[in-house]
Amino acid sequence: MPWSDNSDSGSKPGGKPGPWGAPPPTGGGRGPDNDQPQRPRGGGPRRPPPPPPEDLAAAWRRIRQLIEPLMGPPGGGLQPRLVTAVLGLVVALWLLSGWYVVGPTEQGVVTTFGAWTRTEGPGPRYHLPAPIEDVEKVQVTSLNQVNIGGGDDQAASLMLTGDENIVDLDFTVQWRINDAAKYLFQVKDPEDAVSAVAESAVREVVGKTALQSILTNGRGQVQDQTRDLMQHILDHYDSGITVVEVQIRGAQPPREVIPDFQAVASAGQYADSAVNEARTYENRVVNEAKGDASKAVLAAQAYREQVVLEAQGDAARFNELDQEYRRAPAVTRERLYLETMQRVLAKSNKVVIDAKGSTAPIILPPDVFRPRSPTPDTAPPSAPTTTTPASAAPAAAPAPSQAQGASQ
Repeated sequence: MPWSDNSDSGSKPGGKPGPWGAPPPTGGGRGPDNDQPQRPRGGGPRRPPPPPPEDLAAAWRRIRQLIEPLMGPPGGGLQPRLVTAVLGLVVALWLLSGWYVVGPTEQGVVTTFGAWTRTEGPGPRYHLPAPIEDVEKVQVTSLNQVNIGGGDDQAASLMLTGDENIVDLDFTVQWRINDAAKYLFQVKDPEDAVSAVAESAVREVVGKTALQSILTNGRGQVQDQTRDLMQHILDHYDSGITVVEVQIRGAQPPREVIPDFQAVASAGQYADSAVNEARTYENRVVNEAKGDASKAVLAAQAYREQVVLEAQGDAARFNELDQEYRRAPAVTRERLYLETMQRVLAKSNKVVIDAKGSTAPIILPPDVFRPRSPTPDTAPPSAPTTTTPASAAPAAAPAPSQAQGASQ
């Protein structure tokens, strides 16, 4: 409710003051609570009270006052100005509805009456409002994944290998969209198409590969060939899809024959181990034989060189002796005689007799001429030498020159 102004009643005796109290007296005099005279104050306006709140009826009356001039008199129809304003507002809102924003990981596919018109990149874009043009945003950077085989899906995971065996294979295909328009309009169900193409491609590749290669070290080759074949088929369909990776998650024989297959694999490993041991022994024996042969050949070559060099040395020494003999035959004969006697007497028992002035016979002990066998670890000892005094010698020994002359 609006506040009532009780300023007049408040100034009178017995009157009720307003919400801000009684107004001060305009002239001099005393206040109601104070006997002191008060200074007259100025007659300026007081602070106005806050406006009272409007009720719903008053607000509706004000709206009607704004609309009635546009509506015209009662029973006269709508005013043209109202119709134009409403139509202009509707058209403006319709035109503004064509603005849209394409995200950084998206492509916007614009269609005109349902037919593809263009593909827009990231950023703010505009198209004619519906139903003339429409836009569909497609994620083109995110990876999509399809799992094939594994679990209870035996029909999709059992495949025939190139050596007529059966392998239980499950794998994953990761792909992304490279052309949003082709992805939306060329293939009806892209995920089902990728799954069907992946299963067909991997069956074709596995059908050309041996089972042992798939189970051991040939998985990488199978994955690469499957990816290339899938990409070729999807490009032929013009699907707008890029195959990023094909990864084999598991490869094993069928469940019913796993124990037998493990036994065969163990036997194959044992055979490989035996073959490797045999090859190791073969390499060791062959290398040892080659080493012994090379050693024998080198020893023979060394002996040949030794014999040849010794023969050449003997021939050279004989030639030198021959030259010396031709120069001094007597001296050479004596030297040869002495060297020969030295070699002969060094290995035999001998008795040296001084024959000067000896007339009596010499009696030697019997063990002087007994042969002595040399010990195996020592050189043959020299024969004992017995020296007989000259008086005991029966006759003088011949001079070396005389002995040499007799030998000639």
